[in-house]
Amino acid sequence: MLQYLRWRLKARRCSCSATLAAAPFDRLYRLDGHAMKTKQSFVAALLALAASAALAQATPAVIYEMGGKFDKSFNEAAYRGMERWKAETGKNYLEFEISNETQRAQAIRRMAERGASPVISVGFAQASALQQVAKDFPKVKFVIIDEKVNLPNVQSVSFKEQESSFLVGAMAALTSKSGKVGFVGGMDVPLIRKFQCGYEQGAKAANPKIEVQSNMTGTTATAWNDPTRGGELARAQFAKGVDVVFAAAGATGIGVYQAAKDAGKLAIGVDSNQNHLQPGTMLTSAVKRVDVAVYNVLKEWKPGVSVLGLAENGVEYAMDQHNAKLVTPQVKAKIEAYKADIISGKIKVADFMATNACKY
Repeated sequence: MLQYLRWRLKARRCSCSATLAAAPFDRLYRLDGHAMKTKQSFVAALLALAASAALAQATPAVIYEMGGKFDKSFNEAAYRGMERWKAETGKNYLEFEISNETQRAQAIRRMAERGASPVISVGFAQASALQQVAKDFPKVKFVIIDEKVNLPNVQSVSFKEQESSFLVGAMAALTSKSGKVGFVGGMDVPLIRKFQCGYEQGAKAANPKIEVQSNMTGTTATAWNDPTRGGELARAQFAKGVDVVFAAAGATGIGVYQAAKDAGKLAIGVDSNQNHLQPGTMLTSAVKRVDVAVYNVLKEWKPGVSVLGLAENGVEYAMDQHNAKLVTPQVKAKIEAYKADIISGKIKVADFMATNACKY
């Protein structure tokens, strides 16, 4: 519109265009066919410019999965990525926390309707809802974390969780004094079986005679946020001789870690570095760099699929001041050797989701 006003001002100053300049804009198209086409072109260009500007200034949005933004695990890692972007750019973002399964599609659609872009769905459970909504908004950029959605306006980011799980499984077996280690999963889905399988393979690689006991918290999304049940499952495993337990269960893991502390056992965190939650109890954490993935898609969105493992620094095991005294130099050296062998391809870690079976 500013360009049009400047054109009008310039036209008024030009004696040869005095008549044209004096004509009101709403009557300009009536002067001749050429002027009418000029107006139509002007309006089209103005609309295109407005749409382009809106897209360039679009506010990103993030939709956290059940378990809550501050679950100290997966969702919170995504939150840290959003906050890092906000701190660096000075820009704000929209967010929503899913509290029940029916909200997924509604939340994604609402963000798209508000003009948010990219719209980031945190967690595999949002994949079907995203698939549905993304088709209705082909010009909006979407992101799915932990799953694949094959649409031209979706970027999918997944991880090789089996690789970090292998490392913490090996560490658990090398540290265990009883020869029994445990696993507590959240919702019984292929992704969590992927963690379980990698953990078991790593434990068996370090000690072929190790016994691995496993339990899943439940079969619904509430399994991600049930610390009480997590504590019960952990205590049952401790009663059977387990002295190191790995929880891949979202906020449910908080109960596992507390039970481990109370029983004088060791626990392993997941997704975020959870070593600080129970210092002296947390042997390590199987870290998934969801924070980095979210930050990167905000900086540069690319449609397609990316899979991040040890080689891409997408997964890792955590070492810091909180667990330094729990991991001996010999154990750490062994884990580093396993890590190098996985990256080089010498060790192939089984991917449960590829075959729907734990074969290694």
